[in-house]
Amino acid sequence: MDRAYEGDQTRQLALDLGYIPVVPPKANRLSPWEYNRAMYRKRNEIERLFRRLKGFRRIFSRFDKLDVVFIPFIPFIHFAFIVEALRLC
Repeated sequence: MDRAYEGDQTRQLALDLGYIPVVPPKANRLSPWEYNRAMYRKRNEIERLFRRLKGFRRIFSRFDKLDVVFIPFIPFIHFAFIVEALRLC
């Protein structure tokens, strides 16, 4: 979830499904709620990592549904994570 989906119905659905929403409320909310800021920051870091990994077209241009198709790409996925880790240092 993100702020665009922070409505009461969406939030209640997430709670009913057993998820813990960590979406901050919009600034114009009349009754804002508390949220876990550290968890929200981590979620955002993971989203940005996947956005950067999309630059490796060899991985993210695969539209197959089976996980066995990705087995030959596991070394390349590891390589992409290493490149990202080195880039952040």
